[in-house]
Amino acid sequence: MGDSTRPGSGDRRPASIVDIHAHLLPGIDDGPEGLDGAISLARAAASSGIRTLAATPHVRADFPAVHVEELAGRCETMREAIRREGIELEVVSGVELSLSWALEAKPEDLALASYGQLGRDLLVETPASVFQLEDLLFELRLKGFRITLAHPERNPDFHREPARLQRLVEQEVLLQVNADALVSKRHTPVGRLAGRLCRHGLVHVLASDGHRASSWRPVTQLAAAVQSAATIVGEARAQWMTSGVPTAIVGGTELPEVPAVSKSGLRRLLR
Repeated sequence: MGDSTRPGSGDRRPASIVDIHAHLLPGIDDGPEGLDGAISLARAAASSGIRTLAATPHVRADFPAVHVEELAGRCETMREAIRREGIELEVVSGVELSLSWALEAKPEDLALASYGQLGRDLLVETPASVFQLEDLLFELRLKGFRITLAHPERNPDFHREPARLQRLVEQEVLLQVNADALVSKRHTPVGRLAGRLCRHGLVHVLASDGHRASSWRPVTQLAAAVQSAATIVGEARAQWMTSGVPTAIVGGTELPEVPAVSKSGLRRLLR
């Protein structure tokens, strides 16, 4: 899962993308309704430059068809379908966890919910109410997990108090921003907060939160977000957020060394 740029070759193409947040598995949450839609999503992801994609269905009360003990089997079924179609895409298991579910879950269920079921990394959906969020995430981290907080830029409370997100990062919570915040929503409050978080070096991961091949939350927006992020933070930092850190999360390894936010990228943005 290394960098696709060959040292010394002069090839300036960005590293292949690792998407840690996508709703690939069909028929269990608000992702594709059937296998054909899931195959289309996988094909679109691979065509846009994504080489590894984590299937992260919602685990929360309004999606009762999602069961963590079934995820390994569902992911393997999806892998077989992707192989039959000749799509070059690695699929890793994961979930987008409701914080309330995570806090009440048994240790063995949390392990099944972790990326690759390695028992290391969890993706937690930013809740509608972020009251005492810092304390609640700390409680979850005490159970031995590294936490990535999904799309905090969408929560209005953080628009009013963005400093809370800096405090979360200081507490070793990782922040994942959705691609559409830097693409189709870049001129909205959501996009402005996402850009601000990137400029201040608080974003660890960009992910698609893909739900479809096209139309609603298309998985392909992540490739466009890589280019947008590069204009804000520089190419090295953009690749860190879409290849380096995501690779560490899905593999349960330590984060790679963080590149500085590029001042030249910031100047381009200001112009």
